Amino acid sequence: MDTRERLVKAAADLLIEGGKEAVSTRAVASAAGVQAPTLYRLFGDKDGLLDAVAGYGFADYLASKHAMGATGDPVGDLRRGMELHIGFGLAMPAFYLLMYGEPRKREARLEADAMLREIISRIASAGRLAVPVEQAAQFVHAAGMGVVLALIATPEAERDLSLIAFTREKVIAAITTDAAPEESTDIPSRAIALRTALAEDPPLMLSPAERVLLAEWLDRVAK
Repeated sequence: MDTRERLVKAAADLLIEGGKEAVSTRAVASAAGVQAPTLYRLFGDKDGLLDAVAGYGFADYLASKHAMGATGDPVGDLRRGMELHIGFGLAMPAFYLLMYGEPRKREARLEADAMLREIISRIASAGRLAVPVEQAAQFVHAAGMGVVLALIATPEAERDLSLIAFTREKVIAAITTDAAPEESTDIPSRAIALRTALAEDPPLMLSPAERVLLAEWLDRVAK
């Protein structure tokens, strides 16, 4: 490993062993066998180091999300994505808390959030989303994060893992509809689908002002 990799690995090991509080620049530099100025030269500050550690810890998770791919059932894809998210959080609690246990949004988290919105946008395009894309993304994120943090805070022997499926299915039921696109007469769902399609491929015959106005009308219909 080069110096940067040694520092990230040392910080990750300290994080797993003692949580974020154990990841001091002095402890990391000592564990990696380098001087502190080298750490600051490579990462700028402790937050820069923690961003790198978060990316290191989330690499396998993001790779698994990409490998999951897209099927013809976007609701099923969302279900599998939620299972993957919660499974990662329980398997790697130290990295999960670093990523989701504080207000700062690290780069790896932004990538995961974008992947979630992509799945939800496909549900909207299929005419099966009952709420706006951004609202649905917030619901799913809050539910998944809440389940993971609640279970992490509970001694392993006392965890009720049925909470995972219960919460997942309740959220999916709340944000989606069962109707197929050709059968749907749900005007809000159609408005959401059209709003999503317009955002992805804006009609050239409309001026920017007209597009904004149309988006506002569709948002009102969708509520």
